[in-house]
Amino acid sequence: MRAVIDLHTHSTCSDGSESPASVVEHAVASGCSAVALTDHDNLDGLAEARAKARTLGVRLVPGCEVSCSTPSGTMHLLCYFIEEGDGPLQRELAALQRDREQRNEVMAERLLALGLPITYGEVLAEAGGTGVGRPHFAAVLVRHGLASSVNDAFERYLAKGRPGYVPKTRVEAPEIIELCRRSGGCAVLAHPLSLELEGDDLRRRLAELAATGLTGLECYYGRYEPDERRRLAKLASELGLVATGGSDYHGSYKPDLEVGTGRGDLEVPEAALAELDERRPDAP
Repeated sequence: MRAVIDLHTHSTCSDGSESPASVVEHAVASGCSAVALTDHDNLDGLAEARAKARTLGVRLVPGCEVSCSTPSGTMHLLCYFIEEGDGPLQRELAALQRDREQRNEVMAERLLALGLPITYGEVLAEAGGTGVGRPHFAAVLVRHGLASSVNDAFERYLAKGRPGYVPKTRVEAPEIIELCRRSGGCAVLAHPLSLELEGDDLRRRLAELAATGLTGLECYYGRYEPDERRRLAKLASELGLVATGGSDYHGSYKPDLEVGTGRGDLEVPEAALAELDERRPDAP
């Protein structure tokens, strides 16, 4: 079996259903030599994940995922090698978490106004008291019989443009890229096809981001087809970006994705992490 890695996973510290330690256990079970915990806007699960990784002999890559402003589609940046404690990006994450909490409260009020019999207390309990995200709202809606699945809940109420959707605070990508660099990290564009750009438009946008310091491109994404992965890897090479990848594991909230293997055919080479290591701002 080829040694693989997974540089995109989520735990109960944001919108995943499994604990940080459990995410690491899944990575080991899938044969990963390294796994990144990349919860949204926070580093809260790193201590637990790091302890489990040391016990099981797998490398933990500390990180997070941040939503950024974009004129088309959605844009998320994966920020790697970001440790707990004080720092430029860490301070921005604290502000984003405060904004996220306010957004969640507004979302709960909006769903209630739509006549849906759920409470914010139920959503908090679903999330374990912290890291509330839309999948937790979706799970409560399913439990009340108001949707047939998490995906159905998003399509009916929670996706962008649906009646329960509340936009979250987003910062500009160049700002996050710079804060990440100043905090000793590398920024990678997650699931680049979510920008909803094709051909020259996609190349132009990626070149702009590369010029501001973007380090890599998540080419080997859990839900991408093999030809999409190859096309993106070729584009990354042409633009001087590291071709990285990950499953985007969320546990039961995205049941088709498993750590390390995605839908079963994902193989992110160890060389991707080695290249990121070489490009770290503090690399010798």
